[in-house]
Amino acid sequence: MTVRVDSQHRAEHGGREYLFCGAGCKRKFEVDPERYLHGTGTPVPHSVAAPTNDEALYTCPMHPEVRQHGPGACPKCGMALEPVQAAAPATKVEWTCPMHPQIVRDGPGSCPICGMALEPRTVSLDQEENPELVDMRRRFFVSAALAAPLLLMMLGAVLPGQPIHRLVPPALMGWIELVLAAPVVLWGGWPFFVRGWQSIVNRSPNMFTLIALGVGVAFGYSLVAVITPNVFPPSFRDQAGRVGTYFEAAAVIVILVLLGQVLELRARSQTGAAIRALLGLAPKTARRIGPERNEEDTPLEHVHVGDRLRVRPGEKVPVDGIVVEGRSAVDESLVRGEPIPVEKEPGSRVVGGTVNGTGSLIIQAEKIGSETLLARIVQMVAEAQRSRAPIQTGSRRGSFPRLFSLRS
Repeated sequence: MTVRVDSQHRAEHGGREYLFCGAGCKRKFEVDPERYLHGTGTPVPHSVAAPTNDEALYTCPMHPEVRQHGPGACPKCGMALEPVQAAAPATKVEWTCPMHPQIVRDGPGSCPICGMALEPRTVSLDQEENPELVDMRRRFFVSAALAAPLLLMMLGAVLPGQPIHRLVPPALMGWIELVLAAPVVLWGGWPFFVRGWQSIVNRSPNMFTLIALGVGVAFGYSLVAVITPNVFPPSFRDQAGRVGTYFEAAAVIVILVLLGQVLELRARSQTGAAIRALLGLAPKTARRIGPERNEEDTPLEHVHVGDRLRVRPGEKVPVDGIVVEGRSAVDESLVRGEPIPVEKEPGSRVVGGTVNGTGSLIIQAEKIGSETLLARIVQMVAEAQRSRAPIQTGSRRGSFPRLFSLRS
């Protein structure tokens, strides 16, 4: 007999939770847990340990036959394994890396492998604005304000008569550009240098490797040209005896990358707002009917498969189920997109989150938690929000197997 994950018969021992098929098995286990855990006696029938996050079953997107308990890398293509059954939306927000899904943290931060900022894996209704978006937006605006004079000085060099260069001596021009570009590159572009260095250390090159390398070389060369111009041969100098610098190029690259990060993070934040709106469609409580026909309001997480629930006029259907008593019209525009309510009678199926009309219904719960249609929609949107194309991972092992599978 298979023990359901939503079984009401539960017991804790050694920091783990165990599920049972009935109250008798639970009582036997509580009397002498070690006897059944270590096999010194007859095992308790149908007892099972509730899997933790580390014990969940993971598989490879490229090779579905690869399965193991806990996160890791695929032994065939090296891609990060993904959970077979996604977790239901929870109030606790977990953070993961888009490139390395095995990295999971309780709070925001950077990925220890590639250095990218972690993104929320689960969504809650009271989730605050993405801290990475706030940081990148601040760096962008400050860097753009400092780089504007650099662009004007660069444009002044190509204007007829070079009016800016007539006002500022050539020897001082390089120092002014250094003062303006240093905060942009060293402060505004610091996250890219950190991620680029971590990608080199972990041997997982990505776009931040190129950004850090290009900006670092341009800024370093220009810095040497301003501080010690005598180390360069005469062929490197212009008519005024000044060595050419690339401060404006380094600053503009940083600003453009920051702008791209802000736009991407803002788009994902809008997707997160849509997910929270979907979560808000689900009711928080359900009116459960007891064995003696008594009714009580209970939290939605305490509802089990097989429970009978009453849906009063104007209320939202709490879970997916089947109508056993009553007749009414239910607004199913949430899933169908049609504004006309659908008539429901005994035997009809209802979807959690839809709105009941003027009649009263008694339904029997069939799908709860992460199994409901609304929860699956939320989970798919959340996965699409944090997913990346294989080419974005910068990993040959992640992209070539998909290419071969498309050709076969």
